[in-house]
Amino acid sequence: MTIRLQILPPQTLPLHSSFKPSQNPNPNPKIPLHHHHHHHHLTATATIISPPPSTATDAGLRFREKLLYLQALNVNPSKALHKNPNFRSAPLSSLKSVENCLSSMGIERSALGRILDMYPRLLTSDPYSDLYPVFDFLLNDAQIPFHDVRKSIIRCPRLLICSVEAQLRPTLRFLDNLGFVGSQSINCQTTVLLVSSVEGTLMPKLNYLMELGFSYEEVRRMVLRSPGLLTFSIANNYRPKMEYFLKEMDGDLVELKRFPQYFSFSLEGKIKPRHRMLVEKGFRLSLPEMLKVSDGEFHARLIEMRMRVLDERVLR
Repeated sequence: MTIRLQILPPQTLPLHSSFKPSQNPNPNPKIPLHHHHHHHHLTATATIISPPPSTATDAGLRFREKLLYLQALNVNPSKALHKNPNFRSAPLSSLKSVENCLSSMGIERSALGRILDMYPRLLTSDPYSDLYPVFDFLLNDAQIPFHDVRKSIIRCPRLLICSVEAQLRPTLRFLDNLGFVGSQSINCQTTVLLVSSVEGTLMPKLNYLMELGFSYEEVRRMVLRSPGLLTFSIANNYRPKMEYFLKEMDGDLVELKRFPQYFSFSLEGKIKPRHRMLVEKGFRLSLPEMLKVSDGEFHARLIEMRMRVLDERVLR
């Protein structure tokens, strides 16, 4: 006789206790088992829950419990299994210890699910050897206020899988030397820089800007004013925008020093269309005037400039 185990829906499966089959095959004592009308239904239930589950079934239930736990957190179970094979054998209690550790830093459940889905290896991390050292580093070395550590992690969950000694501390030292100190110190907005490699990412960007003709001191001032400059790709961001600025806009480096935020605007979405409109009308605007305003304000400014030209013609 094959026994099929009835799997309960998520809301009825208790997450904290392991599933135990009922000892009483008759859940409602008021209805005798031999009652003619309910006969088929109740004997079926009795055969399902009376035999003690085998060890294999126990393991299957425990695994199912973990999958339900992931689904409740909005984590994709098949992606988690594929990217972290250790998840299969990890006990549910260890997954919960990761959740408790992250929630102790103020990370709410919705954000937690997104973080674990992004980095499934965190599911089997050890809070004491893997996660608390990162929090300790952010609080004591980077001196991020406790209530901002949550913002840092939510903005850049990759911090949680970085080695403090091999990655975070050397990068913090480099950024300190660059001038990220005092009022410019690393904060929850700029902790994202800590996951960058000094040799592979940060130095090449500084060198690229110096090759354009900026001095080290000028580049330093630019990145302190616009830390996002250190996160942009040379191939996809700097080169195409620089080429357009120098060739099409006939731009001057002095202007970029004054407004390094130029690199944070979309080339196709904002820089090119606005510059072309200005060229068509024969107008010129500084980079901040051209880029910082909303579309509505930009068009209003164009109309204003055209009216001024017409007025001048009339006055002549």
